[in-house]
Amino acid sequence: MNSFRTESDLLGELQVPTSAYYGVQTQRALNNFKISNHKLNHYPIFVKSLAIVKLAAVETNFSLGLIEEPLKDVIVAACSDLIAGKYIDDFPIDMIQGGAGTSVNMNANEVIANIALEKLGHEKGDYQYCSPNDHVNLSQSTNDAYPTALKLALFQSSKKVTDALEKLFFSLDRKAKEFEHVIKMGRTQLQDAVPMTLGQEFEAFAYTLKKEIPYLQEHSFQFLEVNMGATAIGTGLNAPKGYAQLCTEKLATLMNEPVKLAENLVEATSDTSSFVAYTGALKKIAIKLSKICNDLRLLSSGPRAGLYEINLPAKQPGSSIMPGKVNPVIPEVVNQVCFRIIGNETTVSYAAEAGQLQLNVMEPIIALTLFDSIDILANAIDTLRVECIEDITANVAYLKNEVQNSIGIVTALNPIIGYKNSTKIAKQALEENRSVYDLILEHNILTKEQLDTYLDPKNMLSSH
Repeated sequence: MNSFRTESDLLGELQVPTSAYYGVQTQRALNNFKISNHKLNHYPIFVKSLAIVKLAAVETNFSLGLIEEPLKDVIVAACSDLIAGKYIDDFPIDMIQGGAGTSVNMNANEVIANIALEKLGHEKGDYQYCSPNDHVNLSQSTNDAYPTALKLALFQSSKKVTDALEKLFFSLDRKAKEFEHVIKMGRTQLQDAVPMTLGQEFEAFAYTLKKEIPYLQEHSFQFLEVNMGATAIGTGLNAPKGYAQLCTEKLATLMNEPVKLAENLVEATSDTSSFVAYTGALKKIAIKLSKICNDLRLLSSGPRAGLYEINLPAKQPGSSIMPGKVNPVIPEVVNQVCFRIIGNETTVSYAAEAGQLQLNVMEPIIALTLFDSIDILANAIDTLRVECIEDITANVAYLKNEVQNSIGIVTALNPIIGYKNSTKIAKQALEENRSVYDLILEHNILTKEQLDTYLDPKNMLSSH
C-alpha cells in the first residue's frame, strides 16, 4: 500500500506519495497534464541543467549574504546529486504543459528542497527548514531559471548532432576517395548530362554536410546568452544588485563555456528567436540529408529495371509477397526523420510567434520539439552512416558501359571532335539506338586509343 503526506499551496492541500522527493506543485502538474508520453525524466540533460542553474543561484545568494552556509551546503549537495544523475525518477511530469515551465521549475525546486531536508535530518515536506520557494528558488523566477536551463541543455545536446555529422562526413569522404576513378553519367532533370565520377558525386554529399557543422555550432552558441537575474519580466525585481552578472559568471564556470548575460533582460525574457534560428539550422541539415537519401534510393534502384549504379547493403527482406526483393530501408527511414525535423521547425516557429508582451508561455512545446529533433536527427545520421554508407559498393563495369552508350559523352568530346561531328554522331546514335563510342570509331573520327584516353576520368573531368 502506498502512503502519502499532505502538502499545501495556494489552491489548498494535496496528497503526495511519501516516497516522492517532488512536492505539491509537481503533483498538481501530474494531475493536470496527461498529454504525451514524453516526461521530463526522459531528458536527463535538462534535469542536470536545471540543477546547474539552481547550484549557480544558491552559490550566488550565499556570496551576496542572502543564505546561510549550512543551508547553502545541503542545497549544493542536493544539486550535485541531480547533476550526478540521481533522483531522475522524481521528475515525472509531462513535457507539454501550461504555465510557461513553472511546473518544471517547481519540480526541480521541490526535489532539491526535499533532498536537502533529508540531509539536514528532517522529513520530506518540512519546508520551514528548506523551502522550494524561499530558499531553492531565491532570487529567481521560472521566467529566467527555466529558459536558462533549457538553453544550456540544448547547447550540450546539440553536440550529438555535430558529432554525428562529422562522422558521416568522414564516411562519405572515404567513399568519395574509394570511387574517385569510377566513371558514370551525371544527370540534370533526371536526363543524361555529362560524365563525372562516382567519387565526385559522393564528395558533393560529404561537402554539403560538412558546411553545416560550423553553421549549426554557430547557432547553438546563441543558447549561451541567458537572462538569469531577470526574474519575472526582466526588470530584476526580487534579485539583489549584482546577482545577474555574478550568477551568470558562476554558470560559465560550472559549464566551462562562455555563458554570458543578455544585454537587455526585458527583451531576452520574452524573446525566443534563438530557438527559431536553431531549429532552422536543423531543418537545413534535414533537407540536405533527405536529398542525399533520395539520390541513394535512385542510384540503387533496380536491380534490373532501375539505375543500378550502386548497391546499398541489404538489411532485411523487402516484401511479404515478392521473393528476392530488398528495399532501401535505411535511406527511407532517414527520409522520414527529415520530414519530422521539417515539421518540428514549423511547430517552433508558431510557438515563438505566440509570445505576448513580456513572456512567451509556449516554451514547453519548444523544449520538447527541439529535444525531439536533436535526438532523432543524431540517431538517423548515425544509422545512415553505420548501416548504409560504409558498405555501399559501385557497379563499376555497368557504369562504364552506360557512359560509353550515353549520348552525353558527345558533350565531353565536343571540344575535340567539333560541333558538326558531335551533332551528326548524337543524331545517328539516337535514331539507330547505337553507342556513341562505337559510332565515333566506325566513322574513324578518333582511334580507340585516342577515345579511351579522352574518356579516361582523369583527362575528361575538371581538376578544380
